[in-house]
Amino acid sequence: MKKLILMSLMALSVLSAGAQKFALIDMDYILKNIPAYERANEQLNQVSKKWQAEVEALNTEAATMYKNYQNEVVFLSEEQKKKRQESIMGKEKEASELRKKYFGPEGELFKKRESLMTPIQDEIYNAVKDISELRGYSLVLDRASDGAIIFGSPKIDISNEVLEKLGYSTN
Repeated sequence: MKKLILMSLMALSVLSAGAQKFALIDMDYILKNIPAYERANEQLNQVSKKWQAEVEALNTEAATMYKNYQNEVVFLSEEQKKKRQESIMGKEKEASELRKKYFGPEGELFKKRESLMTPIQDEIYNAVKDISELRGYSLVLDRASDGAIIFGSPKIDISNEVLEKLGYSTN
């Protein structure tokens, strides 16, 4: 129902727009043709795997400590049990904190992704803006991320033009 209303509103705005010009881009296509984006993604994947391995190593260590504790619990005094339990919980907490540090909402991976991707995204935005101003486009939509676009004429897709403006070949 929401999509139907949204599509109706878009159709009305297009009809009332009259002389306004529109264009489409395919951000996925553009990004796949930018080597710096592929390199940044590979770098993010490598660092993510490295950090994930560190977290998993701590989790494995905690699991081993717990297994050893279960095997030896009958031989331990209350004080030793408590000490071992605290040690296990400390290791689990350390793993949890490391996971949050690396993969949390404001974690290292987020910061790394932002530092690598923001310059690329800014460059694309500026190219789209320049082309839009040059050609008089009032609106440029990304067909890759907007599920509401059912059909878009290839004639108004400026993805290759954006890539050319950025200095990349569009063979």
